[in-house]
Amino acid sequence: MNEELYQQLVASIQEGGAILHGKKKPARQRTHTWPDAQAVREKLGLTQSQFAALIGTSVRTLQNWEQGHRRPEGTARALLRIAERHPQAVLEALHA
Repeated sequence: MNEELYQQLVASIQEGGAILHGKKKPARQRTHTWPDAQAVREKLGLTQSQFAALIGTSVRTLQNWEQGHRRPEGTARALLRIAERHPQAVLEALHA
């Protein structure tokens, strides 16, 4: 590894440590929001078991999302986002 690249790496690690310890603000921040599974389910007018079956997950997983013990990830999060914005489209597509 050449010296310049090494020094950039060291500086990057030091900057990360300063950000981690609150001594410096990050250049960018990302915030993730998770859809409210219970609100989506209620908007669709479904019970927990109906909604879980519709989206292909277990009732227990849905309960964990609704109670805040876990958060939907990946495709489940995407599907909930779509259902949040277009509930009828999701009902039509998944009931077929």
